[in-house]
Amino acid sequence: MTAAQPFNDPATFTAISARITRPLVLVGLMGVGKSTVGRKLAGLLGREFVDADDAIAEAAQRSIPEIFETFGEPYFRDGERRVISRLLSETNGVIATGGGAFADSSTRDLILAKGIAVWIDCDIDTLVERTARRGNRPLLKTGDPHEILTRLAHERAPFYAQAPIRVVSENGPHADTARAIIEAIDQWL
Repeated sequence: MTAAQPFNDPATFTAISARITRPLVLVGLMGVGKSTVGRKLAGLLGREFVDADDAIAEAAQRSIPEIFETFGEPYFRDGERRVISRLLSETNGVIATGGGAFADSSTRDLILAKGIAVWIDCDIDTLVERTARRGNRPLLKTGDPHEILTRLAHERAPFYAQAPIRVVSENGPHADTARAIIEAIDQWL
């Protein structure tokens, strides 16, 4: 990267995008900003964006909370794996996954084989604040969100750590996180 090509220059983003040969798959806990950052990232790179949870809900013709409530988490995870597998073969864009997707070994293996996994990490207090804004988080309805997110972060960190790229999301503009991801991808490639 030269001084003439800072990480806010569209030509730089286009050049980096041309080097990316697989879908970028955003993983991490709920509330880290996978969907919002993913849209910004896709826009900067000139690629399409797909939210796996939206694709799951569309395929099931039910909301994620309804799937969890009616069929349970194992059923949801199986459908999630199938939808993510389809998305990995259909797009070369940016895919935002649900928080538990990468914790499932079959789904993680698919993502690592066919995509470029990017772990978006974030501190727990920020996650609690962000997830409180939306009441559609099935795993947070069973108790104290701070306690649940802390437990999930501890349980899932070994899985997320298998992603080749890790970026920390600060409590600031999502575009900053998207640019940090592009810079990390550039260094990784």
